[in-house]
Amino acid sequence: MTRQQLFSGRHSSGDGSGPVLHSARSFEMMQKMPATLEQTGSNLVTPRSAFILRFISTIGLWTVALLIMFSGYEILFWLLISVFGMIGLWEFYRMLDHKALPNFKITGMICGAVMLAGSFYYFSKIGPAGSYDFEVAVLLFFLLTMFGRQMFARLRHDEPLQTMAYTLFGLLYVLWLYNFITKIVYLTPRSSTGQLTGQFYVLYLIAVTKFSDMGAYLTGSVIGRHLMVPHISRKKTWEGFFGAIVFALMCSLALYKLMPGHLSALNWTHATVLGLLLGLAAVLGDLAESIIKRSTDVKDSGNLLPGIGGALDLLDSLLFTAPLLFFYLRLVIRVP
Repeated sequence: MTRQQLFSGRHSSGDGSGPVLHSARSFEMMQKMPATLEQTGSNLVTPRSAFILRFISTIGLWTVALLIMFSGYEILFWLLISVFGMIGLWEFYRMLDHKALPNFKITGMICGAVMLAGSFYYFSKIGPAGSYDFEVAVLLFFLLTMFGRQMFARLRHDEPLQTMAYTLFGLLYVLWLYNFITKIVYLTPRSSTGQLTGQFYVLYLIAVTKFSDMGAYLTGSVIGRHLMVPHISRKKTWEGFFGAIVFALMCSLALYKLMPGHLSALNWTHATVLGLLLGLAAVLGDLAESIIKRSTDVKDSGNLLPGIGGALDLLDSLLFTAPLLFFYLRLVIRVP
């Protein structure tokens, strides 16, 4: 074979299919080459560009969150929580649609909005006990509505049990877990001036959780070698896992050192234990969403946030860390 034939693909295999076989083999070799670019939509984004986009989105989100959190307007804080929660729920139902899994997304969205609005009203105006009862009432109404719709509505699915299960799971997984952030805000007593004090614990929660995510991302990207759960995600490594725990622990201890007066329910022991537990819960929350995305054949829940993905991609770890912090404060520290 001549050099010209080698590069032109005009060598013959004896049956006249040389160029075709050569093209097929070339395509197969390209498919087997390790990917160095991530494709998002029609654009090719390098790992460095993806990190820069992720960093910019994170800084922007932190700026908005801090401004609203300490603005003194409780309604703005609730709106921020609600917007991301509702977008996350919508993304979940869209992922189900992508896999053609039956669900009542509109019913789920309406009940989710009622749950968020009612919880905020009861916590801010009446008290925690009323909010817990309200959540149970919403879930009961939700179940009855789904049964009624499946039995009598014209637009019903042929798989009633799966339809109701998928719809209910979305409400519980996204909004019910996410709503623990609202519970944390109103868990601690108000200050002598009537201002909320729980937002400092929410700040602590978000910071520790996101530092855990950052630790997993950076450590896994630099030294990640050993896959953690390859049947769920080929990006999660044991090195990233331990990086997440270390970053969460350092952030927890640093925040308690910087503002012990605002985190008065904690001490060094609680800050250490919570750092470890929240780091673990953040990793599990990330893996939980990976299971859902893998089951529905999607890479990201959406494209709302450049470099991050959708709202659910942003909230996934918080869905596990928020309930953990709430129950730790209630049951271990026994915050009244």
